[in-house]
Formats: sequence, structure tokens, C-alpha cells
Amino acid sequence: MLTHRKIVLCLLGTALVLGTGPAALAAGEPGKSLVNLSNRYWKEGLISSPLNATILGVHDYDDRLEDISPEGRTRQRAQAAGLLKQAGTIDAGLLSGSDAVTLAMLKTGLDNRLSVQEACRPDLWNVDHLFGFQLRFARLPVYQPVTNRAQADALLKRYRSIGRYIDTDIANLKTGIKQGYKAPRVAVERVIPQVQALIATPVADSPFLKIDFPKQWTEAQKASYKRQFTQVVTGTVYPAFSRYATFLKEYLPQARTVVGVSANTNGSECYRASIRATTSKDLAPEQIHQLGLSEMERIHAEMRVLTRKLFATDDLKASLTRLREEPQYAFETAAQVEEFAVAAVKRAEAKLPEAFNILPKAPVRVEPIPSQIAKDSTAAYYEAPSIDGKRPGIYFVNTYEPRSRPRYTAEVLAYHEAVPGHHLQIAIASELKGIPEFRKHSGTTAYIEGWALYTERLADEMGLYSDDLSQMGKLSFDAWRAARLVVDSGMHALGWDRQKALDYLYENTALSKLDAENEIDRYIIWPGQALAYKVGQLEILRLREQAKERLGSRFDLRQFHDVVLKNGAVTLPVLEAQVNAWVSRMGAQAER
Repeated sequence: MLTHRKIVLCLLGTALVLGTGPAALAAGEPGKSLVNLSNRYWKEGLISSPLNATILGVHDYDDRLEDISPEGRTRQRAQAAGLLKQAGTIDAGLLSGSDAVTLAMLKTGLDNRLSVQEACRPDLWNVDHLFGFQLRFARLPVYQPVTNRAQADALLKRYRSIGRYIDTDIANLKTGIKQGYKAPRVAVERVIPQVQALIATPVADSPFLKIDFPKQWTEAQKASYKRQFTQVVTGTVYPAFSRYATFLKEYLPQARTVVGVSANTNGSECYRASIRATTSKDLAPEQIHQLGLSEMERIHAEMRVLTRKLFATDDLKASLTRLREEPQYAFETAAQVEEFAVAAVKRAEAKLPEAFNILPKAPVRVEPIPSQIAKDSTAAYYEAPSIDGKRPGIYFVNTYEPRSRPRYTAEVLAYHEAVPGHHLQIAIASELKGIPEFRKHSGTTAYIEGWALYTERLADEMGLYSDDLSQMGKLSFDAWRAARLVVDSGMHALGWDRQKALDYLYENTALSKLDAENEIDRYIIWPGQALAYKVGQLEILRLREQAKERLGSRFDLRQFHDVVLKNGAVTLPVLEAQVNAWVSRMGAQAER
């Protein structure tokens, strides 16, 4: 998951706050107009989401936080609507190639974001135990290194604004209660101890003070800034988080116990808008639910073939129980989890040229998920490399409770999150030439997660799985993604409660109880996102099979991957058009 919420996965893709700027479109010059519009889209997105800009590696706005006030949100939605209106004045018929893709991505992306913002009002029930501000703010020194006085001053100013940000968020949550937008109780229950642990940490050990000052500074300079940072953490940051913890305890009895977003005002509309935004398809929840059931039946048949080889039985339930409960199938230490992940990534990197012509320049590094969030986090996630090249792509793997971390899924997890999955696709996109910046660093979830899920099967074709047990892990992960279609639609549209969703996930996949609980709680706070994986994977596989059918012996897997990866994270309809155009060109060349 870029997850899984990948911190940088779709930074601008999830921003609902893009501005238009003052200039009017140049009439009669669609190409130039599109360039200007794309540049404004990118620039205003960075300004509106300054923390996201920092994480991306753009440090022009390091002294501020996002304006989440009602006035700020109103202004930002109006700006986005104006940008969409201006995009509609560009004659798509006069554009071709990459420009046509850019206009389609602008219009679809803005329309989806405005729809989600209007229907869901996420700012009014924003309590997030996975990637909430209580976690992101604590990593500011990682995202925002201090190399000079100006950067130190910017970070200090940002710290000083945390109190205002949190107070505004509290006010938004109070408004949400009045208007029928409530955070799910399970999220509030998870966030409270996170915040309590943060403020219980001695100030001297606080993550906010883990700042590496420049080595060339004198001891007096370092001491002066350390004193200033300590004062702002003691006087502003900790008290603000203390107010947040107190409020959440008061909020908890009012949080919604119905896990589905359908319980919120406009909940059904919110879920349909979320489906369109994450999958780039207009699918009904019932249709998604049935697709998940059908996929699960197909995958279980494949799993039984392996259980006969591994355990000499067709009893899938008994086999899954053995995989979960017998200690030889799990890790013993945190170091083993990390070492296994490193080895899997290196093995995959060595074989990439067999399936890809284009490889990213940015490296990928394996790190444990930070200890303060590991308990509540998913099995792994990926963080994209920074634009400035100073931070590589990072595959974060969860080493918490290693005896709950299965060996048999460790390989498929690495291939999904790192290579040939997220790192390959996202790093390549960020390094593309001749396309607007927004297309390099944001995009459609179904494409991004669909690609990563597609590569789990591709890894098998590349010979990366070491044994039948790891093959079982691959199928378990595929079943997990099919189960997401069932449980996500079940909870958010069909009235399922948390326990029913947990039971389905646990009974139909090899996920441990800890992972299953963390996954279900993720789907609860993030309606619709979990649908993107399987929807995107199936579309990429369909397009590949269709291309092979039409091209026969002329089909080249590396060229197919070039076509899929050369435009960034496009919508699925745009991807289909790109693949069809390539197939037509290949067919025309063969006839000459």
C-alpha cells in the first residue's frame, strides 16, 4: 500500500484543494493553455498542502501547515471548481498524445475530488490512526532536515502553528457532530493511546526534537536552537496534543458505532463518489461485492492445488489455520523480518531487466515501520523518493510482534511494496520527461495499487518465489484483495458490522488475527480505497491478454510494460486507450 495510506502515494491525488491562479487561458492556443493550467494545478496544490509538498521534497513552504478552517476549505473548493471550469474551455479535439492524457487527468481528477469533498466532507470526521496528523507531524524532522538557519526557522514556525491547526481540527469535529458526520469509534479508540504515548514521552526524547543540526554550527548555535525547539515543543506542541487527547475522550461516546460510512450524512453518495475516485470506474457496490465473491472462488481453487502439495489435504480452512498457528511459518525476531525483506528486494532487483526496459534511477531502501505506529499499522507500506533526490524510496516493513509476521507472505509483500511493485512504478513516474509535474507525483489509486497487485503475479513469471510456501503467500494475498471487494462494500453499503467483516477476512485468507484487525480498521476509516487493488489488477491483466491475443508472436512483455508505465498513474480508461493505440501501431508495422 502506498499505502496501504501510503504516505506519499497520491499526495496531490488526495488533495482536494487546488487553486487556479489569476491568469486567463490563452484563447486559440490549447497546448499553451494546458501547460499554464497544469503548472497552476501543481503550484497551487503544493501551496494548499504544504506538508505534502515537504514530503515530496519541495521545501518552499516548510514554514506552514494546511489551512483546514471552514473558510480555507470553502476558498479551496471554489478554486478547484474554477480550475475545472477552465479545463473545460480547452478543446480536447485539438490535443493529441501526452497533452490529451494531461487534460483527461486534470478534468477527471478534479471532478472526482470535488465530488468526494462535497459528498463525504472528510474534514468533519478526520480521525485517522494510520496517517493522521498526530503521526505525520512527529516525523517532520525526517521530512524536513535542518541544514541552515533558514530551515531551522521554518521548522520552528511550523511547530508554532501546530496548536492552531489542532484547535481548528477539534472545531471541525464538533461541527461534524452537529451535521451528522462522525468518525468511527474504532479509529478514535486507536488514536487516543497514540496521542497519549506522544505526550507521555519525555520532551528530551520527543520525536519533535530528533533534529540533526549542521555539523559546521558552533556548539553555541546548536544550543540556542535546541533551546528554542524545546520551548516550542513544551509550550505549544505538547499542550496542543494534550487538548486533542482530552477532546477525543469526550468525543468517543459520540463517535459512530456503525462502521460503514453510510451512517454519515450523505453516506451512500459518499461511498459511490469514493468508488469513482479510487477505481476511475462507475461501479455499483453490489457489482463490486459479487466480483469479490467470484474472484475468491477462483483463487480458493488455486490454493487447494497447493494445499494438496504442502499438507496433503483439500481442507483449505485447516491449511490456513496451520499457516497462521504453527510457529515454523512465522518469524522469530524483528531482525529476521527486516533481513528477509532486504534479501527479497535484492533478488527482485537483479531480475528486473528480464521484464522491463526502463528502470528507475532512484534506489529503494528497507526500513522498519517506526515503533510508535507499528502496533496499529498494516504489514508494510511504501514511501516515494523525494523530488530533490535526497531521500530514496523506502519500503517500510512491520517488525512489531515478529511471531505474528508470516514467512510465507514476506516475499510477495516485498514485491508489491518495492520492486517490481510500487517503487518501480512510482520512481519511474517521478523521473518521466516531457509531462507536467502533477502527473509524475499523483494519480489514480486503481492504477497505482492495481499495478502493485499485478506485479505479485508477474513476480511468479520472473521466477522470484522461492518455494511452494511463498506461492501460497502469493495466492493468500490475491485472496486478501478479493476479500477487500467483499468486506469494503459489505461494511460501507450492505450493512455489515466490523465482526462480520473480520470473520470473512479471517476465514478466507491466511492473514493473522492482528493483520486482519488492522486491515478491517483501515477499510473503515478509508472507504473505497481497498477496492482499487483488485479492480486495477484485473484491468491490467485484461489489457495484457487482449494485446497478446491481437499481436500473437509480436507481443513483447517489456514493451507492454513500457506502455503501461510511460504516462504515470493514469485512469483505467486512459490506460486502455494507450494500450489499444500501441497494439494498433504494432499491427500496422507488421503489415508494412
